Amino acid sequence: MSTKFARIALAAALGLALAGCGKEEAPTATAPPPAVAAKAAATPDGAILASVQHVKAGNFDALLQSVLPPDEYAKAKADYSKEMNKEPATEEDKAKFAENMTKLTASDAEAKLWAELEPKLKEMDAQMAQQMPMMVAMGKGFIQSSIQQNQELNDAQKQQAVQAVDALGNWVSTAKFTDPALAQKSIKIVCDTARKLNLKTLDEARALSYEQAMGKIGVGFLGLKEVLAVYGFSIDQTLDSVKATTLSSDANSAKVKIDYSLLNTPLSVESDLVKVGDRWFGKEMLESLKKKDEAPGEVAPAAPANG
Repeated sequence: MSTKFARIALAAALGLALAGCGKEEAPTATAPPPAVAAKAAATPDGAILASVQHVKAGNFDALLQSVLPPDEYAKAKADYSKEMNKEPATEEDKAKFAENMTKLTASDAEAKLWAELEPKLKEMDAQMAQQMPMMVAMGKGFIQSSIQQNQELNDAQKQQAVQAVDALGNWVSTAKFTDPALAQKSIKIVCDTARKLNLKTLDEARALSYEQAMGKIGVGFLGLKEVLAVYGFSIDQTLDSVKATTLSSDANSAKVKIDYSLLNTPLSVESDLVKVGDRWFGKEMLESLKKKDEAPGEVAPAAPANG
């Protein structure tokens, strides 16, 4: 998967699809079941909730179509193969990929991985009990300090980001990562996911079409969700908690408030949407795309000489 596509897809997913597609304006709404997601997307807040449903289902092609204007989506899709093969893979990369996939997809993969991990769990448990509190505290402090110094975030965004980091830090501190039963469940999920990916070599992965790659990303994401849920972090629970309210709107713009719960921590963010054609898109996403189009390296045309 190319860095460009992974960045766009994961940013959209982890941002709870704060940019969406749709039409007109609407009152408060809650995350709809998939069957009515398309109908809900006819409003700014409904568009965001429809995108949330794409994330939950692991449908990243549909997600990208919802957060990218048609011309940008078409451009990204057309550029996929070029981006994927921009930097050639090394022989070492290829060997490591093949080794890992063979190990994870073998018929006895679960048993062998557990045999490797089990003797280390007690030692890991002792180390984590001693070191985890300090590591989490240091990590939270560093990240939260970086957030406060970020000049691209406003005060409300900083506050939300700090709260999210705090919630994640608390989860890391209490999750039972070294519990034998949970470790065995996680190993099974990882192996099952690797088998579903059905990729034996890095060359196969790099030769995937855009549609195939989006499908593989979805498989991997659903596997990741399962592993996190084993340790008490339900992404689906977070997505299901999303509520969106259109605060204001006119013919060209809308502001939507998004409320959700992350690990039992209530959070809220406001998202600005703009209308392109008959659809709504996140303002920040469009500005980001514009900046990339104007990235350094492209020489601007010289201004015409006067006189």
